[in-house]
Amino acid sequence: MFVCVCKGITDKDIRQAVNNGDQSIKSIKEKFGVASQCGGCITLAKEIIDDQLIANAQFYQVA
Repeated sequence: MFVCVCKGITDKDIRQAVNNGDQSIKSIKEKFGVASQCGGCITLAKEIIDDQLIANAQFYQVA
């Protein structure tokens, strides 16, 4: 799904960036330009980052 229509960035792009080490909206914004034009996508982008960080932590959680 498109998160940032202005820049053509999808949720998959953001999730992949998080998996590759980008862990903040600042780094995602620098990499893709998310929220640099209209700003309407920043809330959804933050939610996707947080969701992916939680998913990654659960995946790598040691018992």
